[in-house]
Amino acid sequence: MTDMVSTTAPVTTGLYIGGEARSTADVLDVVDPARPGVVVGHAAAATREDVAAAVAAAKDAYPAWSAMPATERAAAMAAAIEGIADDRDEDARILALENGKIRMESWVDALVFEIRWQLALSHAEEVDQATVLPPAPGIPVETTVGYQPLGVVSIIVPFNWPIAILGAALPHALLAGNTAVVKPPPTTPLAITRLVQRVAEKLPPGVLNIVTGVDTEMGSLIDNPDVAKVCFTGSVNGGKRMMEMASRSLTRVTLELGGNDPAIIRADAVLDDAHLDRLYAGIYDTTGQICMAAKRIYVHRSRLDEVVAGLSARLEKVVLGHALAEDTTMGPLHQSAQKAFVTEIIEEARDSGATVLEFGELPGGELADGNFVRPAIVVDPDPALRVVTQEQFGPVIPVIPYDDDAEAVRLANDTWGGLCGSVWTADTDAANQLGAQLAVGYVWVNDHGATRLDLRAPFGGMKQSGMGREQGIAGIRAFQDTRSIAHLVPGAGEGSH
Repeated sequence: MTDMVSTTAPVTTGLYIGGEARSTADVLDVVDPARPGVVVGHAAAATREDVAAAVAAAKDAYPAWSAMPATERAAAMAAAIEGIADDRDEDARILALENGKIRMESWVDALVFEIRWQLALSHAEEVDQATVLPPAPGIPVETTVGYQPLGVVSIIVPFNWPIAILGAALPHALLAGNTAVVKPPPTTPLAITRLVQRVAEKLPPGVLNIVTGVDTEMGSLIDNPDVAKVCFTGSVNGGKRMMEMASRSLTRVTLELGGNDPAIIRADAVLDDAHLDRLYAGIYDTTGQICMAAKRIYVHRSRLDEVVAGLSARLEKVVLGHALAEDTTMGPLHQSAQKAFVTEIIEEARDSGATVLEFGELPGGELADGNFVRPAIVVDPDPALRVVTQEQFGPVIPVIPYDDDAEAVRLANDTWGGLCGSVWTADTDAANQLGAQLAVGYVWVNDHGATRLDLRAPFGGMKQSGMGREQGIAGIRAFQDTRSIAHLVPGAGEGSH
């Protein structure tokens, strides 16, 4: 592993604006989270002028792109991702290096982008469909309600699943008739920039642009009057900043923010190996750094010990290590600040008297300074502890007993967020009843996690988990607005008022 990682030349990426690749005077150094002192690549650091140029290129490309029938845009988009899988192994290797998550998760990250792209294109026939409202008593008009694109869209993605998350917005925005500027995260810009550029090169110049750099130079992706909409996935505080900046130009926003997602495990839940495997993955995939991961487990008191034992048995097999090492099952956290936070909330729970179970062995050698945290279970913590009230975004989960369904729902909804939730039960009716009471945008039954998401369904949060929906036809309509055209029909609409 060491030789394979260390002897690979650093990856270099540039900007892609108006159909042309650009370099910059300054670059971002991208480090390996498992070895924070090792630079694995360099990304272009755009200036404000570069960002303005990207928006201008998208604006210039918009009239022709938006004028095309949606089916023609779909054909161009289908051609643009032909062969995208040819470089998937290398995309995954680079993403694993810069993100820290294991190679297989990085490979799936890139795969999901392609799946979401194809699913978006499956709606091509619906995009231009209009509704006709006939005359009615007192309304002497026939009105056609159609859809129009918005203009230039900025899409800002986070570090954890950057390519897959881009796929939840970008193809829908383009198919709807918009042009786009993509901003990757400054800490994981390499794999996504390479992939987006390969796609952009096959589209008309300016339809798809990509800029990387420090956030302080990126303001005009949000408050530029020529930007019609910002689609942002990230933290709650980041979402609030997006709204503040977008308010200057009344730019629309879709915000997919953090979650504090509950899983309710009823007394009648099936807890065989298959179900426990799914629960474990829903908590600990990507070292817990997934917005829709389970963050709080509410277990009927009669099954508490069983759930703790089932998760413990799986955590005992965890191998912490470098993302590209074949035996690694869990990589480091992405950033040192997150390592400090997760460590702090685990210690806080232990100091409060809660039972804290930790697993795995921290790696040494060249990985000794990596952002590794031993995965943990916190059993029956005080509900006021941060491990319960805040999004951990790390490999630690509180497991909390409850006594009846009403208590479980009350506890599950007693939080700032409302992204996802899950109900684990052998009773289908009970699953539907409890699921309908959860103040969240998406509910799994006997399952939980990003890899189990129905990529056709609308996805998004409630409360501080965000606003707007992605995926499916709803995700396309989120990048459009209606246009009503009314024709007076002589003699129609006469009669009652």
